Amino acid sequence: MTALDLLDLDPSLSEEERQIRDVVRQLVDERVRPHVAEWYEEGRVPARELAREFGKLGLLGMHLTGYGCAGASAVAYGLACQELEAGDSGLRSLVSVQGSLAMYAIWRYGSEEQKQRWLPAMAIGEAIGCFGLTEPDHGSDPASMTTRARRDGDDWVLTGAKMWITNAPIADVAVVWARTDEGVRGFAVPMDTSGVTAREIGRKMSLRASVTGEIVLDDVRLPADAQLPEAVGLKAPLSCLTEARYGIVWGSLGAARDCLETALAYATSRTQFGRPLAGFQLTQAKLADMAVELVKGQLLALHLGRLADDGRLRPEQVSVGKLNNVREALAIARQCRTILGANGVSGEYPVMRHANNLESVLTYEGTSEIHQLVVGQRLTGLSAFA
Repeated sequence: MTALDLLDLDPSLSEEERQIRDVVRQLVDERVRPHVAEWYEEGRVPARELAREFGKLGLLGMHLTGYGCAGASAVAYGLACQELEAGDSGLRSLVSVQGSLAMYAIWRYGSEEQKQRWLPAMAIGEAIGCFGLTEPDHGSDPASMTTRARRDGDDWVLTGAKMWITNAPIADVAVVWARTDEGVRGFAVPMDTSGVTAREIGRKMSLRASVTGEIVLDDVRLPADAQLPEAVGLKAPLSCLTEARYGIVWGSLGAARDCLETALAYATSRTQFGRPLAGFQLTQAKLADMAVELVKGQLLALHLGRLADDGRLRPEQVSVGKLNNVREALAIARQCRTILGANGVSGEYPVMRHANNLESVLTYEGTSEIHQLVVGQRLTGLSAFA
């Protein structure tokens, strides 16, 4: 039991879940922590190399079954996300987009041929995927997407653009969502197809240890079998977002925990006015409030994970988790920064990096406002989206 495990949650986990958590934590400690500050500062990350290492541990699509996927529990996947994001949100984003968006879309909605072609290679990190839903002018309102797919004989021709797409510049395949005469459909688009270009987005102040890009589709011709046959309507991409949001429920707590561990260690070793910072009442009040919010978030994540493993998790419940845990994680990061004082803005400590990253996590996979409306609709039975 660590100082931050106020409620002694470890016994609530199975031995296998604890082992998976500990293995991922060790990987992050050995492979990521020595380098991540430099990656963040320089705005680069060895994403393909890391993907292969994550693949060796079975972290890519780990909650899926078959096709080389580990078939782990939802709780085990959540714990892995928590440890990855304790290293950096960009790492969890790499794994989340690969497994919960791109791989899940193919696994859930693809043909057997598409699954055989992509999933085994993606599971070991030899093929990288991305998820093309957000557009330059359409973020929270995907129903307004302007990317089009039209039939031309037996082929499909795609035209449009997707923006803020994690992994896009290094991806081998993009799951692209487009409007057709029959409604929204999904397509598995090899990134080397003629007419597909990907541009990396630079000058980011957040998620700098993550590869983000824009995808432009200029009359991209695809065979008929590029369409995901079971992906019918907007519910298909939204179900993929629910998968990714679940990982964020856990992952955001990893960033918060790393900030709090840093602040606790700093406060107990830094002396001011003749005693450690941790010996002052105001500092202890901050630490106590943050620790309580962290463990509450962990209880929420664990409950949602158990619901998922029982097949009972609903989208609005994931919205509760995403809304609460990211909001509280960001508040924890900001409060930890105050404990570190001026050192809180230094790259020598991870707190400001986590805080900057969480600003993006707060927005992607549904802003707080979107999740408030999801919860509000569940409470009232009335939709306030339009």
